[in-house]
Amino acid sequence: MRVLLVEDEEKVASFIRNGLREEGYAVDVVYDGQDGLDMAESFDYDVIVLDLMLPGRSGLDVLTKLRQDRITTPVMVLTAKDSIQDKVKGLDSGCDDYLTKPFSFDEFLARMRALLRRCHDRSATNLVVADLVLDPVSHKATRDGKPLNLTAKEYALLEYLMRNAGRVISRAQIAEHVWDISFDTFTNVIDVHINHLRRKVDGEYEKKLIQTVRGMGYTIENK
Repeated sequence: MRVLLVEDEEKVASFIRNGLREEGYAVDVVYDGQDGLDMAESFDYDVIVLDLMLPGRSGLDVLTKLRQDRITTPVMVLTAKDSIQDKVKGLDSGCDDYLTKPFSFDEFLARMRALLRRCHDRSATNLVVADLVLDPVSHKATRDGKPLNLTAKEYALLEYLMRNAGRVISRAQIAEHVWDISFDTFTNVIDVHINHLRRKVDGEYEKKLIQTVRGMGYTIENK
């Protein structure tokens, strides 16, 4: 899943970005409120993590403008402003969660997962295609009950395909959601990762779930 992090403290931003990437998220980082607003209005993100005290444009102003523009991307406010009044103001302005600094990264990740579950409106926690099961909470996947040993990027790629099961997903869509803005679209990295993922998911099974749609992209389906 792709995350926009708007945080002007570079050490904090680096800590969060590195932690999220280790968990398989694609992360774009900006350090200015106006830049954050421009990115949020230009690209499709799954979650926005937003500080309130930012140069250029305040986080509260960014949040208000996003909601005025009918951008419904879940927003987690991450800020040192911890008064009840600040929390009420943030929630009333349209944020979906409010976490104060200092914070536990485990709690931060749990809140991220909760936002993603609400965003994708899944009644069940697990994603299931045929005998392939993915648990977004534990970040584990199995095929026919057997665990799949996936890298963080392979897991992110599989989750994105399974959340869009039955749809053809283009390379551009994969690049946008699974990698970050610095990704070089002229490389064959996506095809390489798809091939690695296909070997792990489909290799020993007669029924192949990950399909290539020539000239269009990839799909995962139960047919």
